[in-house]
Amino acid sequence: MQNDQTNRPAQRQSFLTSLGVDIQLLTLILALIAVWIGFQIWSGGLFLSPRNLWTLTAQTAVVGIMVGGMVLVIVARQIDLGVGSVLGFTAMIMAVLQASAPMGAGIHWVLAMLIGIAVGMLIGAFNGYLSAYWGVPAFVVTLAGMLVFRNGTFSVSSFTIAPLDPTFQILGGGANGSIGALWTWIFGIAVIALVVWQTITGRSRRQKNGFSVRPMWAEALVLGVTVALILAFVIVMNSYPVPGTDTPSGIPVPTLIALAVLGYLNWMTRATRFGRYIFAIGGNPEAALLAGINVKRMMVYIFMLMGFLTAIAAAVQAARLNSATPTVGRDLELTVIAGAVIGGTVLSGGNGTILGAALGALLMSSLENGLGLVGVRTEQQKIYLGIVLLLAVLWNVISTRRKGGR
Repeated sequence: MQNDQTNRPAQRQSFLTSLGVDIQLLTLILALIAVWIGFQIWSGGLFLSPRNLWTLTAQTAVVGIMVGGMVLVIVARQIDLGVGSVLGFTAMIMAVLQASAPMGAGIHWVLAMLIGIAVGMLIGAFNGYLSAYWGVPAFVVTLAGMLVFRNGTFSVSSFTIAPLDPTFQILGGGANGSIGALWTWIFGIAVIALVVWQTITGRSRRQKNGFSVRPMWAEALVLGVTVALILAFVIVMNSYPVPGTDTPSGIPVPTLIALAVLGYLNWMTRATRFGRYIFAIGGNPEAALLAGINVKRMMVYIFMLMGFLTAIAAAVQAARLNSATPTVGRDLELTVIAGAVIGGTVLSGGNGTILGAALGALLMSSLENGLGLVGVRTEQQKIYLGIVLLLAVLWNVISTRRKGGR
């Protein structure tokens, strides 16, 4: 009897090891499921309705676009506290430029968006340059930027700019801003095909190079669960009709943008030299420098990427709201950083995943959405979000110590 009890933990550990699932990532998934079930009960069945899940994915898009960039910044042992203010600043620039006179310049929304993206990248380059070449801590540089650009938004326009171009609104999910049932199914099937191909080729490549692989049953189980989740996502997105019609909406455009960004960043961190350099710098900057990596230039590029993603998120946010206000993006930097940390990104640098950050962003958005759905006031929502962030940091510390990290 005693031997049976002793063997059970080893068997469970062996099962998880065979699956090749990160314990921290699995814990995050279980926490997300628990939150969804809790809000489903608390809201009387409204939280998991197709309408609310469709809305939740669109709401998560803005944070999802930025959280991937924040992971790279934190992995490189830096921080960006100004993303919320930069989002508001660039969103206001895009809105003012495309709005008709006398409120704005009345230029084409594509050009207005490109100018806003250029401004975001210049701000990122400036942050990276001061941090890398002048030795000013990124905490100080971006904190100053948070103050400058938050109040700079009022200098661009001190009142709400609306409405925006109807075509521009598609980026935010408004004005028929979803891809419809057919293209949603095409997207889902394409993603499934990509996942299957990556699984097969990845397994073959690891075997050819002599690396360990999952047992076939574990590979099939992980692949089956992944495919089932993709199909469930497609079905839910097609279950919500366009308001006033019976036509399925499909995936919202902002959600599609966020998925594309996160998918690219996940591939970049795994398969490109640029991604490997970021983790090398975060693991040991001195060793990375000795290995021939231009650490200072990389820092500028990382912050430029963060500025680019922030400006893309600004376009999505302005399009979704069909307006730009001087207060848009306020406190958003806290949500983005929290999403990255909850997703397992270690604040001391060198460790983090895009998938974990995406789930962390979804968890943060689920909490905000659920608390709002059940009538919790905005100021009280921040209390709950702060508690969740603190618990996530504690969990990160405990996990790092267990792995023998600092």
